[in-house]
Amino acid sequence: MNPVADGVDDLTPTWLSHALDADVRSATVERIGTGQTGATYRLTLDADEQPTTMVAKIAVGDDAARRRVAGGYRNEVGFYAQLVETLDVRTPRCWYAAVTDDALQFTLLLEDLAPRVPGVQADGCSLARAKRAVHNLAGLHAPRWGDTTLFDLDFLRAPSADGAAFLGAVTKSATDVFLDRYRADLEAEDVATLRDVAAAVESWLLARPEPFAVVHGDYRLDNLMFATDDADVVAVDWQTLAVAPPARDLAYFLGTSLSTDDRRAGEDDLVALYHAAVVARGINDYGAERCFDDYRLGQIQGPMITTIGAAYATAQRSERADGMFLAMARRTCVAIRDLRSLDLL
Repeated sequence: MNPVADGVDDLTPTWLSHALDADVRSATVERIGTGQTGATYRLTLDADEQPTTMVAKIAVGDDAARRRVAGGYRNEVGFYAQLVETLDVRTPRCWYAAVTDDALQFTLLLEDLAPRVPGVQADGCSLARAKRAVHNLAGLHAPRWGDTTLFDLDFLRAPSADGAAFLGAVTKSATDVFLDRYRADLEAEDVATLRDVAAAVESWLLARPEPFAVVHGDYRLDNLMFATDDADVVAVDWQTLAVAPPARDLAYFLGTSLSTDDRRAGEDDLVALYHAAVVARGINDYGAERCFDDYRLGQIQGPMITTIGAAYATAQRSERADGMFLAMARRTCVAIRDLRSLDLL
């Protein structure tokens, strides 16, 4: 039997029985989420010794679209199959993970996080929620901080000049697409910042290679599931997983997910909270001033991921997606100017 489900019609009781090594007598499938590079479904199962619901995530789009994001599919399966047990980040339990050799098809069967709800990127989040999310980052970064054995995993690549040149070129191209689409909705100074960032990405990717850790790469509100009482937060969507300077995740989250006023009011305390959390987990050679400086430099992540995400999304364009990308671009451009991030290069 095919180890991956290549479409919703493959998520049959027979296929699920094989994947879960269980007797699944029936399964109903409901589309959920608005993923830009994958399709997500809630499965309601009639099966012994299994959860009554779980979430299935599979590839979406034609082969050309999938090929552009195949590395992301491979990353996410690798994260759940080989890496997550060595970290302390809150993320869904994985019941099944498979990807084809060409990475054009994959399937994940994950814990159903309901009644948790995702953040809404365009709306932003409170400082209280931001604290939960920032603390969760320490559990992602600290356990494998500076661990060179990460590069033994076949889905993780060490940073390289060739990789930086490639991603720099991709960012320039994506920025052109983004501005062609959204220029009328952006302030002139934001357009200029996006252009300046695109020109700087290649050198930024090679700047300050240490410290390094496992990073999410797209750690923002739409990829975070919050408990209804905000008691915890769970991170999902690990396709942008990488090994990189950890403050990039912190900068990207605060720069894209908080309103400008909230970021300005809270970023000193939130960066200090993150620093204290990684120190508490044993990272004793990373000073507070260096952490904040790395946070400033990490803001470049925001425009890079935003423009690439908009340009290469396999999902159909929608009003909600447009609102998300515009909110991210506007906030992160202001943060870059506030923090003079480009001056650090």
